[in-house]
Formats: sequence, C-alpha cells, structure tokens
Amino acid sequence: MKILVTGATGKLGTKVVETLLKTVPANQLAVSVRNPEKAEELRTRGVDVRQGDFDRPETLDTAFAGIDRLLIISADGDNETRIRQHSNAVVAAERAGVKFIAYTSLANAKESKNFLAPTHQATEESILKTGIPYSFLRNNWYLENEISSIQGVQAGAPWVTSAGNGKVGWALQQDYAEAAASVLSGNGHENTIYELSGKLLTQEELAFAVGNVLGKEVPVQQVDDATYADIMKSVGLPDFLIPMLIDIQKGVREGTLEVESNDFEKLIGRSATPISEGLTQIIKGIS
Repeated sequence: MKILVTGATGKLGTKVVETLLKTVPANQLAVSVRNPEKAEELRTRGVDVRQGDFDRPETLDTAFAGIDRLLIISADGDNETRIRQHSNAVVAAERAGVKFIAYTSLANAKESKNFLAPTHQATEESILKTGIPYSFLRNNWYLENEISSIQGVQAGAPWVTSAGNGKVGWALQQDYAEAAASVLSGNGHENTIYELSGKLLTQEELAFAVGNVLGKEVPVQQVDDATYADIMKSVGLPDFLIPMLIDIQKGVREGTLEVESNDFEKLIGRSATPISEGLTQIIKGIS
C-alpha cells in the first residue's frame, strides 16, 4: 500500500507526514509538493518525493501514479482558485486509479453558509462523482489561526472581535494531523465523513483561557464589523486581508463553526487537546 500526502511542506501537511512516519514505513509514503527542494529532508529519510502542482494537471499524473491512498490537503487562495485546483487534483486521482481519497474539508461543509464553504462543497461533490471511496475530514478551526490575536494580547492589546457569542471548535493542527494519519493508515474509513471539532467556545471564553495561560487579565472588545475593519487597518494589516478577516468573524457570529462532535475520539482515541494545553504549547512556541 502506498500513501501520498499533497501539500506536504505546509504547516498541516508537515504534521501529517511526521505522524504517519511513526507507524508507516517511509518507503510506503509519498508526498506531492510544488517545490521538491523543500522536501529534501523527507527524501533523505526514504520518503518518495514527487513534484506536483495543482495548477499544472500534467504534473499530477506522475505524482499520483501507483498511489493507493491519497490525502488532498485543501489549498490556499480564493474560492474560485481553490475549486479549480482541487478539481484538477480529483480528476488526476481518478485518471491515476487512486483507490481512496481523503480530503481536508470544513465543518458542516455541505450545509454551511461560511464564506469558505463553496470550495469544500464543490470538492466534496467532485470526489463523490468519481465513485472512488472517500473520507471527508471536516476540520473546524485551527487554534494556530489565533496566533496574531495572542501576540496582540502579549503586547498589551485587548482581544478584539466582531464574532459576538458565536462558538468555535478550535483544535491544534497536530490533532487534525493525527486524525488524518489515522484515516490514511487505518481500515474501515471508506465513504465516511468526520466532523472534527474541539470543545465549543466563544471568543470571550478563548480570551479568558489565553489570560489564564499568560497570567494576566485579557479585556475583550466586542465591536461591529466596520469597527473591526478599522482596528485591523490601524494595526497595519494589509487591505486585501481585511475582508477575509471580517468574513471569518461573521461566519463565527452566525454559528457556522458551532458543530459538536466526538469524532476525534473515534479517530485518535481521545478528545482534542484541552484548550489550555493547546494555548500553552502555542504561547511557548511564539515566546
């Protein structure tokens, strides 16, 4: 059996590969990356490093050749770009005769009104159309996404949000990576959907947890979207990024990430890392 991970030099991909290498022989593992030089260290450990670019479908035929199980890690970019890239990957997987596709999707993807959902809806549909056995890993939200807010708090800023009382199932990338590795290397995951979510928390609850780890009180500033945009501009964030940040806040406020599930326990034998422990790891890493 040969497993391939796309985007294997990215933050999540790196963690998936490292987790797999704990239980899967390196010669059974391949990675597809745009720039193979970035994966040279994996090659020295016996991993099959292949060049594959979602924007150049012809490279994917070679990258996916002889692969039994494929993990498509969702790409970065706007929805239109990602839909095109993911479609290229799915079609190439079908051409290559891949026998199983796992895909990192979004919480409640099929019904979600989150601004990121169209990419995941389209990709899930294109995988279903192939008839290839699949597993949709519907990841909620990475705790690491909050690093800039945590750094702001460390510098004395309040926790600023326009997400109201919306709840999020934050979990560490490592938790999501372990779940993906479990699906890729285990049995019985054909035609499954896993909602991968940590304990649901509001922004205020998260800020309180950050304060506990830092040993300081973290004031929370609840604002409207326009004020949030102004504050993000004032701290130097680039204009092109601000609409996306507003959409994230809006999605949280509207409950699009409020998905309760025990699927982490099914896949990794435990719940997501407790929020205080996850924040401690992150704060140690950025301090």
